[in-house]
Amino acid sequence: MSTSGAAPKRIPDLPPTFPGFERINRYYEVTTGQWIAQVLPGDFYVTPNDEIVSTVLGSCVSTCMRDPRRGIGGMNHFMLPEDPGGRDGASARYGLFAMEQLINSFLTRGTRREALEIKIVGGGRVIPGMGDVGRSNVDFVRDFLEAEHMPIQVEDVGLEVARRVRYRVRTGQMRVLHLPISQNSKIAARESELASRIRDRARGPSVEIF
Repeated sequence: MSTSGAAPKRIPDLPPTFPGFERINRYYEVTTGQWIAQVLPGDFYVTPNDEIVSTVLGSCVSTCMRDPRRGIGGMNHFMLPEDPGGRDGASARYGLFAMEQLINSFLTRGTRREALEIKIVGGGRVIPGMGDVGRSNVDFVRDFLEAEHMPIQVEDVGLEVARRVRYRVRTGQMRVLHLPISQNSKIAARESELASRIRDRARGPSVEIF
């Protein structure tokens, strides 16, 4: 007696990536046949592989970049424009350091600034009682890129929504899902807690919280 049916699809080997990014959580999505790299708040990822880089944003902002000629692309995820404690902000939680880290990851691999394709996303107004943190994040990244003479090709920013973002490195396609209000509260609670911990850190001794 024989049985029919498609054999289970073999999951390909995890592709190697640049040194220093081994900590990034990556998983294989059978439905799309793609490796997904999940970028969390205060982190960034750059890869030479045909991968999808994904994150969820409330008031945070992500910058998606790629060098189409070299096939390198990536994304960051920062929470605040600058360190509220007035320190050097040497953490990817803060906009300046997050942007410098991301850009330098391309420049050290031979990319020129003018070759970079840039898209920004996020900055929703989702945290009650904290003002418009998202707008501050968006204003920061716009001003930073303008000062660096690096034009933004695409934006999906602002509004009272959270976002789920998927950025495909090979094609530069950025797919953004505006999440329903019911999910905003969960994302806002997470970001509010993290922001509060950052403010506490700014008032007290220097302690790493991530």
